Amino acid sequence: MKTRFGRLNPFWRNLGILALVALLVVFLNQEGAVGVAGALVRLAFFVAIAVVAYFFWRDFGRREIATWPGRAQGVFYAAIGLLVVDLGVWFTRSPSGRDALAFIVVAAASGYAAVRTWLDQQRLG
Repeated sequence: MKTRFGRLNPFWRNLGILALVALLVVFLNQEGAVGVAGALVRLAFFVAIAVVAYFFWRDFGRREIATWPGRAQGVFYAAIGLLVVDLGVWFTRSPSGRDALAFIVVAAASGYAAVRTWLDQQRLG
């Protein structure tokens, strides 16, 4: 047996729930709590990306990268490390303006170095 809300379109039901939560936050003056929750979710997302990247490296990349020359390994790991630090700054500080431009330039340069090194080793191997 469906209730009155069960017959409602899921889009409108979910929109109503979201509006109710927003009204509660405003009326109970909990904007600070929402900010803290947002920061925790952002941190959890960054950690989840790091864990997935680690598992991918552990299962696939480690054996292949171990066969590369030392310089290629160093460049690849340094580029990935710089990208991780760059993403950490992005998730913790939310840069804007020149800082955002610097983030984009560093991310592009480190991504290019990692991909270029990987492609060169694929071509040589």
